[in-house]
Amino acid sequence: MKLIATDLDGTLLNEEGKVSQKNAEAIKKATDFGIQVVVATGRSYEAASKPLQEVGITAPVICLNGANTYSKNKELLREAPLGRETAKDVQKHCEEENIYFELFTNEGVYSTSREKFIQVMIDILKSANPDMTEDEIRVGAEHRFQNEEVQFIDHYATLFERDDLTVYKILAFSLDDKKLKDLFINLDVNPDLAITSSGEVNLEFNHPDAQKGIALEALAKSMGINMDEVMTLGDNFNDVSMLTMAGRGVAMGNAVEEIKALCKYTTKSNEEHGVAYAIEEMLKDLE
Repeated sequence: MKLIATDLDGTLLNEEGKVSQKNAEAIKKATDFGIQVVVATGRSYEAASKPLQEVGITAPVICLNGANTYSKNKELLREAPLGRETAKDVQKHCEEENIYFELFTNEGVYSTSREKFIQVMIDILKSANPDMTEDEIRVGAEHRFQNEEVQFIDHYATLFERDDLTVYKILAFSLDDKKLKDLFINLDVNPDLAITSSGEVNLEFNHPDAQKGIALEALAKSMGINMDEVMTLGDNFNDVSMLTMAGRGVAMGNAVEEIKALCKYTTKSNEEHGVAYAIEEMLKDLE
């Protein structure tokens, strides 16, 4: 193996959104062996960089599911934005279904309502963590603002009138499974969309070229590395392309069962330093 590509949330990061010391040490050990390390995430570049900086990890970042690729020196190497009409089509269907959504752009993240944003996050956290107190849930919901800098506007239509704005990803949330399924069915017919998910309550919309596997293959090629020399780690559906394209795809112990079924290897969970464990196992095989 010459390159390791890891997802962030649910993979390299624990449930507190941090890179554990064991994971950080394992990544350093891999780089000492001459192995390149890349992060591939659905987050924006800014939100992806924060937990890496905290433990001194400097690496190229594939972000927004592959819509942007940045070098370790913060240089934008590749982009695959959504077409304007395609983005407007997603907006139209989300609004018809009354589904909350956000636009990830070259100027950051946009939403139309702070209160709706907070309520959506509270509802999601309540559903996933029924034992959490109301105060803990609200703190968790507010924490999302620390991950992504969200700007609030009155109407999305004003954004689409601007020639200087580029939309890279649209993220939709709903606790209503039927609404999400209907949204997927209605938009999956659009050939200019790649639809995936990073959790049970969301759908993510990108350009078809904005997939982690495609972006990773392009980055690896620029380094002179073939995909059969790459190990990837992930836990959810937006990781499928890179897990299946890599020579060594590794599912996290906390990954959904469909992801585990796709991968030859499964490591420990993100709470058990699964990335570190997978790196150690891979390095043993190289000895």
